[in-house]
Amino acid sequence: MAGRADIPVVVRVQREDFDIAAETAALIAGRKQIGAIVTFTGLCRDEGGALSALELEHYPGMAEAEIRRICDEAIERFSLEGIAAIHRVGQIAPGENIVIVVATAPHRHAAFDGASFVMDYLKTSAPFWKKEHRTDGSAGGWVEAKDRDDRAREKWKK
Repeated sequence: MAGRADIPVVVRVQREDFDIAAETAALIAGRKQIGAIVTFTGLCRDEGGALSALELEHYPGMAEAEIRRICDEAIERFSLEGIAAIHRVGQIAPGENIVIVVATAPHRHAAFDGASFVMDYLKTSAPFWKKEHRTDGSAGGWVEAKDRDDRAREKWKK
């Protein structure tokens, strides 16, 4: 599925943090048909003080292609006017940004649905792996996929 050429789509996987305001401003610059912007930012939690960091890895090229496919589907499905999905990799400390999704649309419901759709599919379909690093120095292991994330994605198949 290819998106419309006039709809901006930003997909990046990067080690560096991102600037939410700058990403949002770039997505809407000069586009007066936009009536709603929804942003979602995922942060690294400390899990009650037990987590010192999350280490995120991805499959380069494949992760970006899958995120682009998800964004293109969201544009078509919700008539979005633009979308940005930026995911960080590397070691991320509690309180730091992990992911941002910015969805723009003429109306709020489409923007909310578009952002939620992209996040639900990012959690379940994009090839990322998370490894926990604990404050007590023990190995936390890899984070397993969660059934609740699969259930969240399933609602979009109706």
